[in-house]
Amino acid sequence: MMPVEEKLHDEAIALLKQLIAIPSFSKEENRTADMLLAFFEQKGLKAHRHLNNFWVLNKYFDSSKPSILLNSHHDTVKPNAQYTRNPFEAVVEEGKLYGLGSNDAGGCVVSLMAAFLHYYSLQNLKYNLVIAITAEEEISGKNGVEATLPLLPAIDVAIVGEPTQMNLAVAEKGLLVLDAVAKGRSGHAAREEGDSAILKAMRDIHWISTYRFPRVSEWLGDVKMSVTVINTENKAHNIVPSECRFVIDVRVPDGYTHEEIFQTIQEHLQSEITPRSLRLRASSIDINHPLVKAGVAMGKSCYGSPTTSDSALMNFPTLKCGPGDSARSHTANEFIFVEEIKTGIRDYIRLLDGVIF
Repeated sequence: MMPVEEKLHDEAIALLKQLIAIPSFSKEENRTADMLLAFFEQKGLKAHRHLNNFWVLNKYFDSSKPSILLNSHHDTVKPNAQYTRNPFEAVVEEGKLYGLGSNDAGGCVVSLMAAFLHYYSLQNLKYNLVIAITAEEEISGKNGVEATLPLLPAIDVAIVGEPTQMNLAVAEKGLLVLDAVAKGRSGHAAREEGDSAILKAMRDIHWISTYRFPRVSEWLGDVKMSVTVINTENKAHNIVPSECRFVIDVRVPDGYTHEEIFQTIQEHLQSEITPRSLRLRASSIDINHPLVKAGVAMGKSCYGSPTTSDSALMNFPTLKCGPGDSARSHTANEFIFVEEIKTGIRDYIRLLDGVIF
Protein backbone atom coordinates (compact mmCIF):
# COMPACT_ATOMS: atom_id res chain seq x y z
CA MET A 1 0.00 0.00 0.00
CA MET A 2 1.04 3.61 -0.50
CA PRO A 3 1.76 5.54 2.75
CA VAL A 4 -1.53 7.47 2.40
CA GLU A 5 -3.50 4.23 2.02
CA GLU A 6 -1.65 2.72 5.02
CA LYS A 7 -2.79 5.63 7.18
CA LEU A 8 -6.36 5.26 5.90
CA HIS A 9 -6.23 1.55 6.69
CA ASP A 10 -5.04 2.10 10.27
CA GLU A 11 -7.81 4.67 10.82
CA ALA A 12 -10.38 2.34 9.29
CA ILE A 13 -9.46 -0.54 11.60
CA ALA A 14 -9.63 1.72 14.65
CA LEU A 15 -12.99 3.08 13.49
CA LEU A 16 -14.38 -0.40 12.90
CA LYS A 17 -13.40 -1.44 16.41
CA GLN A 18 -15.34 1.53 17.78
CA LEU A 19 -18.30 0.65 15.55
CA ILE A 20 -18.40 -2.95 16.77
CA ALA A 21 -18.35 -1.84 20.42
CA ILE A 22 -21.60 0.14 20.06
CA PRO A 23 -24.84 -1.88 19.62
CA SER A 24 -26.60 -0.70 16.47
CA PHE A 25 -29.59 -2.95 15.88
CA SER A 26 -31.98 -1.75 13.20
CA LYS A 27 -33.98 1.25 14.46
CA GLU A 28 -31.46 1.67 17.32
CA GLU A 29 -28.51 3.12 15.39
CA ASN A 30 -28.39 6.60 16.91
CA ARG A 31 -25.13 6.06 18.83
CA THR A 32 -23.21 4.65 15.86
CA ALA A 33 -24.56 7.48 13.71
CA ASP A 34 -23.23 9.94 16.32
CA MET A 35 -19.82 8.30 16.34
CA LEU A 36 -19.34 7.94 12.58
CA LEU A 37 -20.58 11.45 11.86
CA ALA A 38 -18.24 12.84 14.54
CA PHE A 39 -15.32 11.06 12.83
CA PHE A 40 -15.90 13.08 9.66
CA GLU A 41 -16.58 16.33 11.53
CA GLN A 42 -13.34 15.99 13.51
CA LYS A 43 -11.55 16.02 10.16
CA GLY A 44 -13.28 19.25 9.20
CA LEU A 45 -15.86 17.76 6.85
CA LYS A 46 -19.39 19.13 6.84
CA ALA A 47 -21.81 16.29 7.46
CA HIS A 48 -25.60 16.31 7.10
CA ARG A 49 -27.90 14.13 9.17
CA HIS A 50 -31.49 12.90 8.95
CA LEU A 51 -32.70 10.43 11.57
CA ASN A 52 -29.89 7.86 11.92
CA ASN A 53 -28.51 8.52 8.44
CA PHE A 54 -25.78 10.96 7.45
CA TRP A 55 -24.07 12.07 4.26
CA VAL A 56 -21.15 14.21 3.09
CA LEU A 57 -20.37 15.83 -0.29
CA ASN A 58 -16.83 16.12 -1.61
CA LYS A 59 -15.19 19.51 -0.98
CA TYR A 60 -15.40 20.75 -4.58
CA PHE A 61 -18.88 19.42 -5.31
CA ASP A 62 -20.13 20.83 -8.63
CA SER A 63 -23.83 20.40 -9.43
CA SER A 64 -23.05 20.53 -13.17
CA LYS A 65 -21.16 17.21 -12.90
CA PRO A 66 -22.59 13.70 -12.50
CA SER A 67 -22.43 12.20 -9.01
CA ILE A 68 -21.37 8.81 -7.64
CA LEU A 69 -22.98 7.71 -4.38
CA LEU A 70 -20.95 5.61 -1.94
CA ASN A 71 -23.40 3.88 0.38
CA SER A 72 -23.37 1.26 3.09
CA HIS A 73 -25.29 0.61 6.30
CA HIS A 74 -24.31 0.75 9.97
CA ASP A 75 -27.17 -1.28 11.45
CA THR A 76 -26.80 -4.93 12.37
CA VAL A 77 -28.98 -7.92 13.08
CA LYS A 78 -29.13 -9.17 16.67
CA PRO A 79 -26.50 -11.76 17.65
CA ASN A 80 -27.74 -15.31 17.43
CA ALA A 81 -27.69 -17.81 20.29
CA GLN A 82 -24.62 -19.64 18.97
CA TYR A 83 -22.21 -16.80 19.73
CA THR A 84 -19.36 -17.90 22.02
CA ARG A 85 -17.69 -14.47 21.96
CA ASN A 86 -18.89 -11.10 23.19
CA PRO A 87 -20.43 -9.74 19.98
CA PHE A 88 -19.56 -6.17 20.98
CA GLU A 89 -15.90 -6.83 21.79
CA ALA A 90 -13.65 -6.14 18.80
CA VAL A 91 -10.76 -8.60 18.97
CA VAL A 92 -8.09 -9.34 16.37
CA GLU A 93 -6.84 -12.93 16.34
CA GLU A 94 -4.84 -14.61 13.58
CA GLY A 95 -5.63 -11.78 11.18
CA LYS A 96 -9.38 -11.86 11.87
CA LEU A 97 -11.26 -8.93 13.39
CA TYR A 98 -14.18 -10.43 15.32
CA GLY A 99 -17.39 -8.63 16.26
CA LEU A 100 -21.04 -8.22 15.35
CA GLY A 101 -21.37 -6.30 12.10
CA SER A 102 -17.65 -6.55 11.28
CA ASN A 103 -18.37 -8.31 8.00
CA ASP A 104 -21.93 -7.08 7.36
CA ALA A 105 -21.33 -4.30 6.75
CA GLY A 106 -18.86 -2.54 9.04
CA GLY A 107 -15.88 -3.40 6.86
CA CYS A 108 -17.63 -1.82 3.90
CA VAL A 109 -18.59 1.28 5.92
CA VAL A 110 -15.06 2.07 7.05
CA SER A 111 -13.49 1.17 3.69
CA LEU A 112 -15.88 3.48 1.81
CA MET A 113 -15.29 6.24 4.35
CA ALA A 114 -11.52 5.86 3.87
CA ALA A 115 -11.88 5.97 0.08
CA PHE A 116 -14.08 9.07 0.34
CA LEU A 117 -11.46 10.80 2.51
CA HIS A 118 -8.84 9.98 -0.13
CA TYR A 119 -10.79 11.97 -2.73
CA TYR A 120 -12.50 14.56 -0.56
CA SER A 121 -10.16 17.53 -1.20
CA LEU A 122 -9.17 16.71 -4.79
CA GLN A 123 -10.14 19.16 -7.53
CA ASN A 124 -11.09 18.69 -11.19
CA LEU A 125 -12.73 15.31 -10.76
CA LYS A 126 -15.05 14.11 -13.55
CA TYR A 127 -17.63 13.02 -10.96
CA ASN A 128 -18.82 14.36 -7.65
CA LEU A 129 -18.64 11.96 -4.74
CA VAL A 130 -21.40 11.67 -2.14
CA ILE A 131 -21.06 9.26 0.76
CA ALA A 132 -24.17 8.23 2.70
CA ILE A 133 -24.02 5.86 5.65
CA THR A 134 -27.55 4.76 6.38
CA ALA A 135 -29.72 2.81 8.81
CA GLU A 136 -32.35 0.04 8.81
CA GLU A 137 -30.90 -1.93 5.87
CA GLU A 138 -31.26 -5.23 7.68
CA ILE A 139 -35.04 -4.77 7.97
CA SER A 140 -35.54 -2.86 4.68
CA GLY A 141 -36.89 -0.07 6.86
CA LYS A 142 -38.37 3.14 5.54
CA ASN A 143 -36.20 5.38 7.74
CA GLY A 144 -32.91 4.33 6.18
CA VAL A 145 -31.65 4.96 2.67
CA GLU A 146 -35.20 5.41 1.37
CA ALA A 147 -35.66 8.43 3.66
CA THR A 148 -32.21 9.76 2.76
CA LEU A 149 -32.21 9.63 -1.05
CA PRO A 150 -34.70 12.52 -1.53
CA LEU A 151 -32.36 14.76 0.49
CA LEU A 152 -29.27 14.06 -1.62
CA PRO A 153 -28.18 15.77 -4.82
CA ALA A 154 -29.09 13.97 -8.05
CA ILE A 155 -27.25 10.64 -8.17
CA ASP A 156 -26.18 8.99 -11.42
CA VAL A 157 -24.73 5.72 -10.10
CA ALA A 158 -23.98 4.11 -6.74
CA ILE A 159 -21.45 1.75 -5.24
CA VAL A 160 -23.32 -0.11 -2.52
CA GLY A 161 -21.01 -1.56 0.10
CA GLU A 162 -21.94 -5.14 0.95
CA PRO A 163 -19.56 -8.08 1.43
CA THR A 164 -18.82 -9.44 -2.07
CA GLN A 165 -15.09 -10.24 -1.66
CA MET A 166 -14.65 -7.06 -3.75
CA ASN A 167 -16.17 -8.77 -6.78
CA LEU A 168 -18.85 -6.98 -8.79
CA ALA A 169 -22.52 -7.77 -8.17
CA VAL A 170 -23.89 -6.21 -11.36
CA ALA A 171 -27.46 -7.33 -10.70
CA GLU A 172 -29.51 -8.17 -7.63
CA LYS A 173 -32.83 -9.89 -7.23
CA GLY A 174 -35.74 -7.93 -5.84
CA LEU A 175 -37.98 -9.26 -3.10
CA LEU A 176 -41.75 -9.66 -3.16
CA VAL A 177 -43.43 -11.12 -0.07
CA LEU A 178 -47.04 -12.27 -0.43
CA ASP A 179 -49.50 -13.22 2.30
CA ALA A 180 -51.91 -15.89 1.11
CA VAL A 181 -55.15 -17.16 2.62
CA ALA A 182 -56.85 -20.34 1.44
CA LYS A 183 -60.49 -20.44 2.53
CA GLY A 184 -62.61 -23.53 3.11
CA ARG A 185 -65.41 -24.53 5.48
CA SER A 186 -64.96 -25.93 8.96
CA GLY A 187 -66.39 -29.27 10.04
CA HIS A 188 -65.80 -32.25 12.31
CA ALA A 189 -62.75 -34.26 11.22
CA ALA A 190 -64.44 -37.58 12.10
CA ARG A 191 -67.29 -37.07 9.64
CA GLU A 192 -67.48 -36.15 5.99
CA GLU A 193 -67.98 -32.50 6.81
CA GLY A 194 -66.28 -29.29 5.90
CA ASP A 195 -64.02 -28.25 3.06
CA SER A 196 -60.38 -28.31 4.17
CA ALA A 197 -58.51 -25.06 3.60
CA ILE A 198 -55.27 -27.03 4.01
CA LEU A 199 -56.01 -29.09 0.91
CA LYS A 200 -56.77 -25.93 -1.05
CA ALA A 201 -53.53 -24.40 0.16
CA MET A 202 -51.64 -27.56 -0.81
CA ARG A 203 -52.88 -27.31 -4.40
CA ASP A 204 -51.70 -23.70 -4.56
CA ILE A 205 -48.37 -24.56 -2.94
CA HIS A 206 -47.86 -27.34 -5.49
CA TRP A 207 -48.32 -24.78 -8.29
CA ILE A 208 -45.88 -22.42 -6.59
CA SER A 209 -43.27 -25.17 -6.30
CA THR A 210 -43.57 -26.33 -9.92
CA TYR A 211 -44.38 -23.25 -12.01
CA ARG A 212 -41.56 -21.65 -14.00
CA PHE A 213 -41.81 -18.12 -15.30
CA PRO A 214 -40.73 -18.10 -18.96
CA ARG A 215 -38.22 -15.22 -18.94
CA VAL A 216 -34.78 -15.97 -17.52
CA SER A 217 -32.35 -13.22 -16.53
CA GLU A 218 -28.79 -13.41 -17.86
CA TRP A 219 -27.33 -12.64 -14.44
CA LEU A 220 -30.05 -13.66 -12.00
CA GLY A 221 -31.68 -16.67 -13.61
CA ASP A 222 -35.28 -17.66 -12.83
CA VAL A 223 -37.92 -16.12 -10.64
CA LYS A 224 -37.69 -18.11 -7.40
CA MET A 225 -40.84 -18.74 -5.34
CA SER A 226 -40.76 -20.38 -1.90
CA VAL A 227 -43.47 -20.99 0.68
CA THR A 228 -41.76 -20.18 3.97
CA VAL A 229 -44.58 -20.05 6.58
CA ILE A 230 -47.86 -21.96 6.89
CA ASN A 231 -50.48 -22.16 9.65
CA THR A 232 -54.19 -22.50 10.43
CA GLU A 233 -56.33 -20.96 13.13
CA ASN A 234 -57.05 -24.43 14.60
CA LYS A 235 -55.97 -25.35 18.09
CA ALA A 236 -57.92 -28.64 18.13
CA HIS A 237 -56.94 -31.72 16.10
CA ASN A 238 -60.52 -32.70 15.24
CA ILE A 239 -61.69 -29.65 13.28
CA VAL A 240 -61.37 -29.32 9.53
CA PRO A 241 -59.84 -25.83 9.15
CA SER A 242 -61.75 -23.11 7.36
CA GLU A 243 -58.63 -21.02 6.75
CA CYS A 244 -55.01 -21.79 5.98
CA ARG A 245 -52.52 -18.95 5.79
CA PHE A 246 -49.13 -19.14 4.16
CA VAL A 247 -46.36 -16.78 3.08
CA ILE A 248 -44.72 -16.76 -0.34
CA ASP A 249 -41.17 -15.42 -0.66
CA VAL A 250 -40.56 -14.38 -4.28
CA ARG A 251 -37.10 -13.38 -5.55
CA VAL A 252 -37.58 -11.28 -8.66
CA PRO A 253 -34.84 -10.92 -11.31
CA ASP A 254 -34.47 -8.04 -13.71
CA GLY A 255 -36.80 -8.49 -16.67
CA TYR A 256 -39.94 -8.73 -14.51
CA THR A 257 -41.79 -6.12 -12.54
CA HIS A 258 -43.35 -6.97 -9.20
CA GLU A 259 -46.74 -6.16 -10.70
CA GLU A 260 -46.28 -8.74 -13.49
CA ILE A 261 -45.26 -11.42 -11.00
CA PHE A 262 -48.15 -10.62 -8.69
CA GLN A 263 -50.69 -10.72 -11.53
CA THR A 264 -49.46 -14.11 -12.77
CA ILE A 265 -49.58 -15.64 -9.30
CA GLN A 266 -53.00 -14.17 -8.64
CA GLU A 267 -54.35 -15.68 -11.87
CA HIS A 268 -53.23 -19.19 -10.91
CA LEU A 269 -54.02 -19.43 -7.20
CA GLN A 270 -57.36 -20.08 -5.54
CA SER A 271 -56.07 -18.46 -2.37
CA GLU A 272 -56.42 -14.75 -1.78
CA ILE A 273 -53.02 -13.07 -1.94
CA THR A 274 -51.89 -9.68 -0.67
CA PRO A 275 -48.45 -8.14 -1.26
CA ARG A 276 -46.74 -6.80 1.86
CA SER A 277 -44.76 -4.34 -0.23
CA LEU A 278 -43.79 -3.58 -3.81
CA ARG A 279 -40.73 -1.49 -2.79
CA LEU A 280 -37.82 -3.89 -3.09
CA ARG A 281 -37.12 -4.01 -6.81
CA ALA A 282 -34.48 -5.85 -8.80
CA SER A 283 -31.46 -3.68 -9.54
CA SER A 284 -28.66 -3.77 -12.08
CA ILE A 285 -25.92 -1.87 -13.86
CA ASP A 286 -24.87 -2.15 -17.51
CA ILE A 287 -21.70 -4.23 -17.81
CA ASN A 288 -20.41 -1.53 -20.15
CA HIS A 289 -20.70 1.13 -17.46
CA PRO A 290 -17.28 2.73 -16.77
CA LEU A 291 -17.32 1.51 -13.14
CA VAL A 292 -17.88 -2.09 -14.20
CA LYS A 293 -15.27 -1.88 -16.95
CA ALA A 294 -12.79 -0.44 -14.45
CA GLY A 295 -13.48 -3.34 -12.07
CA VAL A 296 -13.14 -5.96 -14.81
CA ALA A 297 -9.82 -4.38 -15.83
CA MET A 298 -8.68 -4.98 -12.24
CA GLY A 299 -9.48 -8.68 -12.62
CA LYS A 300 -12.76 -8.60 -10.70
CA SER A 301 -15.50 -11.04 -11.66
CA CYS A 302 -19.12 -10.06 -12.33
CA TYR A 303 -22.10 -11.96 -10.97
CA GLY A 304 -25.77 -11.70 -10.11
CA SER A 305 -26.60 -11.55 -6.41
CA PRO A 306 -29.53 -13.54 -4.98
CA THR A 307 -29.60 -11.45 -1.78
CA THR A 308 -31.33 -8.11 -1.33
CA SER A 309 -29.63 -4.89 -0.23
CA ASP A 310 -30.42 -1.18 -0.26
CA SER A 311 -29.81 -1.31 -4.02
CA ALA A 312 -33.44 -2.41 -4.21
CA LEU A 313 -34.54 1.07 -3.10
CA MET A 314 -32.45 3.03 -5.61
CA ASN A 315 -33.82 4.15 -8.97
CA PHE A 316 -30.41 4.53 -10.63
CA PRO A 317 -27.71 1.99 -11.61
CA THR A 318 -26.01 0.32 -8.65
CA LEU A 319 -22.86 -1.75 -8.32
CA LYS A 320 -22.77 -3.87 -5.16
CA CYS A 321 -19.18 -4.35 -4.10
CA GLY A 322 -17.33 -4.54 -0.80
CA PRO A 323 -14.82 -6.34 1.42
CA GLY A 324 -15.88 -9.40 3.37
CA ASP A 325 -17.78 -12.53 2.43
CA SER A 326 -21.56 -12.73 2.26
CA ALA A 327 -21.37 -16.30 3.61
CA ARG A 328 -20.22 -14.90 6.97
CA SER A 329 -23.11 -12.47 7.33
CA HIS A 330 -25.44 -13.14 10.26
CA THR A 331 -23.29 -16.05 11.48
CA ALA A 332 -22.11 -16.60 15.05
CA ASN A 333 -18.70 -15.10 15.91
CA GLU A 334 -18.82 -12.92 12.81
CA PHE A 335 -15.46 -11.66 11.57
CA ILE A 336 -13.66 -9.93 8.72
CA PHE A 337 -10.01 -10.38 7.83
CA VAL A 338 -7.94 -7.28 8.56
CA GLU A 339 -6.32 -7.80 5.17
CA GLU A 340 -9.75 -7.63 3.52
CA ILE A 341 -10.22 -4.07 4.75
CA LYS A 342 -6.79 -3.13 3.42
CA THR A 343 -7.75 -4.66 0.07
CA GLY A 344 -11.17 -2.98 0.19
CA ILE A 345 -9.73 0.50 0.59
CA ARG A 346 -7.11 -0.08 -2.09
CA ASP A 347 -9.60 -1.56 -4.57
CA TYR A 348 -12.29 1.08 -4.00
CA ILE A 349 -9.65 3.70 -4.81
CA ARG A 350 -8.40 1.81 -7.88
CA LEU A 351 -12.01 1.31 -9.04
CA LEU A 352 -12.84 5.01 -8.71
CA ASP A 353 -9.51 6.04 -10.21
CA GLY A 354 -10.67 4.31 -13.38
CA VAL A 355 -13.57 6.71 -13.86
CA ILE A 356 -13.08 9.84 -11.77
CA PHE A 357 -9.97 11.36 -13.41
